[in-house]
Parts: sequence; C-alpha cells; structure tokens
Amino acid sequence: MPEQLPPAIQQQLQLAGEMIENLLKPLELQLAEGLIDTDNAASQVRQASRDCGLFYKTQPSEYGGQPASTLELTALRECFSAANLATSAQVFGPGPGVLANVEGTLAEQYLKPVLRGEKRAAFAFTESGSALEPSWARREADNLIVSGQKSYVTGGDKADFMAVFLTVRADDQHEKGTALVIIDKQAPGVSVLEDFSSLDGSGHQSIAFDKVCVPIANVVGEIGEGLPRALGNIGNVRLLVAAQATGIMLWTVDYIEQQLMRPHRSGTPLGTKEGVRLRLADMRIDTFAARSMLYRTARIVDSGDNSVNETIATKVFVVEALGRVVDTAVQLAGGQALVQGHPLEKLYRQVRAFRFIEGASDLLRLNLVKGKLDLGMGRL
Repeated sequence: MPEQLPPAIQQQLQLAGEMIENLLKPLELQLAEGLIDTDNAASQVRQASRDCGLFYKTQPSEYGGQPASTLELTALRECFSAANLATSAQVFGPGPGVLANVEGTLAEQYLKPVLRGEKRAAFAFTESGSALEPSWARREADNLIVSGQKSYVTGGDKADFMAVFLTVRADDQHEKGTALVIIDKQAPGVSVLEDFSSLDGSGHQSIAFDKVCVPIANVVGEIGEGLPRALGNIGNVRLLVAAQATGIMLWTVDYIEQQLMRPHRSGTPLGTKEGVRLRLADMRIDTFAARSMLYRTARIVDSGDNSVNETIATKVFVVEALGRVVDTAVQLAGGQALVQGHPLEKLYRQVRAFRFIEGASDLLRLNLVKGKLDLGMGRL
C-alpha cells in the first residue's frame, strides 16, 4: 500500500503533488475560462514535466529516458489520476509499447520518432466479427503481403502507423506463426472502412488491409513471437488502467464525501443518514481493496516473477470496483449527476469503457482459469 512506499517514491509523489497544485489546476481553470487553448496547455505541461524529469519515466534509458519501476509509475499514475484533470494526460512522455528493444529500421523510423512525439502509433489487435478468417500474411521474398481487417483500432484516427497482430502462413520453407508487424497508415492497400467514437469519447477506426506489401524488417522480433509480444504490452497497459482507476476512485470518494456533508433541503446533510453512510462505506471498502491489489501486483511485477494472472485479476477487480464506486456516487448525488457537464456524468461514461480496455472482463476471467485448469500453470 502507499504508506509503505520507499522514500524516493514518496519524494516523486510530493513533486507530482506540487505540479498538480501549481500548474495543472491553474491551467485547468484557464482552459475552462477560455483564456488558453488545449495545445498551449499541453505544451506547458510537457515542458514542465521535462524540466522536473517526470516526462522521461516511461521512456527507455538508451534513448535518454529515466525509466521508473512499476511501483513508482503505479503510484504516480494513481496520483495524477486522483486529481481528475485533463491536463494530467500530458505529464508522461510516450512509451515504447510493443517497440521496446527494437533495433535498426524499426528503431530509426518508428521508435525514436514516437519517443520524441513526432509520430503516433496504434495497436491493431481486434478482428472483425464478419471476417471469414483472421488477419494474415504470406511471404514473398523479403516482404510480407498482408490481408484482413481490424475492427476496433483505438487511436487509429490519430496514428501514423499501426502494430498489427496477424498470422503468417506457412510455406515450403517456413512454418506458420503469429507476428506483430508495423504498417504505415498511408501504405498502399491500407484503407479506413469506418471512423467511430465510443461512449467515453475516444476515437477508433475499422481498417482493412488489401495485399499490403510490408518489409520483413517491419516484424517486431521474430515471426512466431507475435502473441507473447502482444500480451506483454497488454499486461503493462492493464496495470496502467488499474492505476488510473484507483485514482478516479480516490477522487470520487473525496468528492461525494464533500457533497454529503453540505446543507440539504431535508434540513440535515445527507451524510448524517444511516443508509447513505452504508453506501459510502461500500465505496471506501472497494477503494481500499482495489488499491491493495494494485500495489501488491506492482511489487510482483518488479520482482521479476510471472505476473500474468495477478495483472489480469487486478485489472478485472479494480475496474469493476470503480464502476460500483462511480455508480454509487451518482446515486448519492442524485439526478443532477447525470446532467451533461457534471463531473460524475463524465466519469460515468468514461469508467464503463475501462471494462473493455485490453480485454473485456469476462474474457480475462476465462484466460485466468484456462491457464490453471487446461495448462496446469499460473498462480494467484
């Protein structure tokens, strides 16, 4: 739990708290009043984050980064999420994602521009439900010829390129295998079938590949490593989402407690009512349990032990607990909380999407049990 954090991490949390109070909150007010635009605010946050070193904590040291431990990143992400400020999204620099440890062409043309903020990437994993077969590729000399369709490419509308998960078919010289392949959005044969947004306001695309020619050099790692590389990155994102979720829980509990102790038309604050206190107790219990799981799992990841099951369990429990906390907060706040523009209305939409990020909850439940019952592996 946070009270057991090493002094160095506590110092970073203090630095984060100062940035929130002295920069992010004032910028948020200026944005609300129309005194600055979002690009200006984002630029100020990124520069301040670079100056104090927070920006580089998600970036590899070989490219000038100062990578933090999973525990430190978890604590910092929760801290910034608990501020519930849009400008917090600009604090940390872009991480390598699935491009971690790549070399040569992939490093020069994709990884380095991503870390500098010059290019954006998207992860193309989810297949189209109407597709006759999953996305695939065949070898042709030093190239892969890619066909198929990805139905839910989050951030695809802003991406310059995609890391596409697919299966490379066998030929006379090679066996089939999964692969992560980097494909430029502007490559011939790539077409956007649909732009759409989800409940939380995030943008997505459905993208088709029609015999897209991609150099073998654009395979991340080796053919056959596609699934473990994809899952490795997904695991990192799951813990990131869990940290953001516990931060939102902290903000929500604090917000609703303040609301419940305000004067009420009934003559006494709602916080004095026994039934209200029972619901608030449930919110606090969920928050405590979620944070306990989150910080234990972060420590397991840092230990080097296999943490697949713990990461799955943490992500499922935390985001579902978050849903309960925000839903209860809306109920306690009353109908005004569903009015567009109310802080809880925005969170209510946002947190529902968390249950789908990097694996829907029930799919993750099945994966959690499959490893034990079918493969005799895994622990909790």
